[in-house]
Amino acid sequence: MTVHQLSVFVENKSGTLLRVLELLKQGNIQLIASTISDTVEYGIYRIICSEPTRAFEILQAAGITANISEVFAITLDNHPGRAADAIRSFTEAGISISYLYSFLLGGKGILIFRTDDNAKAREVIIEKKLDYVQEKDLSQLT
Repeated sequence: MTVHQLSVFVENKSGTLLRVLELLKQGNIQLIASTISDTVEYGIYRIICSEPTRAFEILQAAGITANISEVFAITLDNHPGRAADAIRSFTEAGISISYLYSFLLGGKGILIFRTDDNAKAREVIIEKKLDYVQEKDLSQLT
């Protein structure tokens, strides 16, 4: 129901993102999904990858600020409107989505998101019988 996500703090200057990507490449870490949100001075590069703990250690050893967090990962049929249907379940339960990104993997839509109430989100996923991804599933889908 949750997967580990790396959040890497990168300065908004040329070469910073490349350094992160090169370190992960050298560590043979497979990127599954990623997104960057930015401010004036820095960005947050969020990554779902094959080995988040090892990736975190590689980045820390190189002096790059990163952290690991758990985010929800649910799967959807690859049809228009499925994301809206899923998010409606959380909204109707009074759960706010802090951020979300999505991608296609193995013919399925995957929503990665963080909420303001993890316990309640877990209840909604179970109650609504939403399909979800566990970290061990990611390597099988790539």
